[in-house]
Amino acid sequence: MSAPKFEVPVQFRDVAGTAIDQAEKAFDMFFAAANTSMRPFSHPGAEVSKKGLSITEQNVKAALEAARKIALATDFQEVMQIQMEFLQNQFMNTAQQMKQIGDDVVSTAKDIGR
Repeated sequence: MSAPKFEVPVQFRDVAGTAIDQAEKAFDMFFAAANTSMRPFSHPGAEVSKKGLSITEQNVKAALEAARKIALATDFQEVMQIQMEFLQNQFMNTAQQMKQIGDDVVSTAKDIGR
């Protein structure tokens, strides 16, 4: 005998999908404005800031993609699988991103010291 399956109501998935669409548009506008405002800056520290903004944008997009998948999930087991995959991917991405930022900071410090 199998355990009862918890199903996510269609109405919830529709509302969640709409909310995610709106959040995605808002973040797109935010990152467009932030990138535009940072363009004029060219000093070494600004490059690290631009990289940080790019990484943040990548992380937000990954989170929104995971949220969209979760919103489309039909049962709790699928939700848990999506969440586990998202967390695993983010853990690996964060390690790479931290290395990138660290390398950039060291490089910038060397450039400033010259």
